[in-house]
Amino acid sequence: MTDKDLKQMYRTRTEGEFPATVDLLGRTYAKVEDLRYGTNPHQPAAFYRPVEGANVVLGGYRLLKTGKSGLSQTNLEDIHHAAGILKYLSRPACAIMKHCNPSGVAMQHSGIPAAEIYYRAREADPQAAFGGVAVLNCEVNTDCAVEMMRTVIEGVAAPGFTDGALQCFHDFERFKRNKDIRIVKLPDFGTLPKFLEDDTDVTEIKVFDDGSLVLAKPYLSRIRSADDLVPAYADHKTKGRLEIARTPTTQEADDLLFAWYVNIHVRSNGCVIAKNGETLAVGTGQQDRVGAVEQAIAKAQTKYKGAQTLDGAVIASDGFFPFRDSVDIAARAGIRAFVQPGGSVNDYEVVEACNEAGAAMAFTMERCFSHH
Repeated sequence: MTDKDLKQMYRTRTEGEFPATVDLLGRTYAKVEDLRYGTNPHQPAAFYRPVEGANVVLGGYRLLKTGKSGLSQTNLEDIHHAAGILKYLSRPACAIMKHCNPSGVAMQHSGIPAAEIYYRAREADPQAAFGGVAVLNCEVNTDCAVEMMRTVIEGVAAPGFTDGALQCFHDFERFKRNKDIRIVKLPDFGTLPKFLEDDTDVTEIKVFDDGSLVLAKPYLSRIRSADDLVPAYADHKTKGRLEIARTPTTQEADDLLFAWYVNIHVRSNGCVIAKNGETLAVGTGQQDRVGAVEQAIAKAQTKYKGAQTLDGAVIASDGFFPFRDSVDIAARAGIRAFVQPGGSVNDYEVVEACNEAGAAMAFTMERCFSHH
């Protein structure tokens, strides 16, 4: 069977595979479009949005440039996870996604323009960003579009595009390698629910292979600002109470908050290293906490271009540190501030390790595991 035969077989399977509407959990959903494919090319898929009674944001996208055969399920999932990060960031920012994990995220620092924000997000891990999906929470202008077209990227999603940017995305003579780029315009996803007090009637649905379901409420955070971070402490039954000796600087607190928000959409176990409003590395999908820390450090030291070091960087962990080993490893690499949920039976040793290293640590008092 040739590749052409396989593609025709997949197209035939998709035609008529999914109904125009579906009813689920008391709500009617209308089909927006049949997708290029699902998670893999041989899996048919279609995208639906609620007909009424919901804050339709991601489901309200407009495909301004289809690229080659439109969007896939993985494209939409990448956009979803990027928006889940960016909705927390009040400054212009960009998240570049690959396989539902951020390869790099950057937000405006010292007034840098959109093109520089995108560049910093891409260069956080240019190898992983290749062929990814870039999502911005601000308008894409011509300079930003030119920077995007310099390397291969599968798609761009943003709340707005200037005429010059759209012309650039269609300039096939100048940017032949990226002629199949997909351009998606999104409504303002800053309106999506994000904090515990926010109203939402959305239910997450996980379907198992036999059709069984798990229903869950979506993740909402208690952390509205750096003021909600709690200075680390530990109460030991024999040693008494130990408090963190150093609180984060203003810049460290800003970076800790940023890293925590990024980590919400990193596959657990996840750790995010950041500095000056941009990720230096993301450790993701590890079965052990220290493995996520070691992976992130190794990425930062081997992938990051130039003479960048981890001195003065911060790290966010989506779960508590079960032992002090993660802190010791990160501190030796130059990391000087930590944010984590807290609540380990070994918090005393973890806080003690921070104090010995002269590092700051804050608790979020919540976990942000993501098992997507």
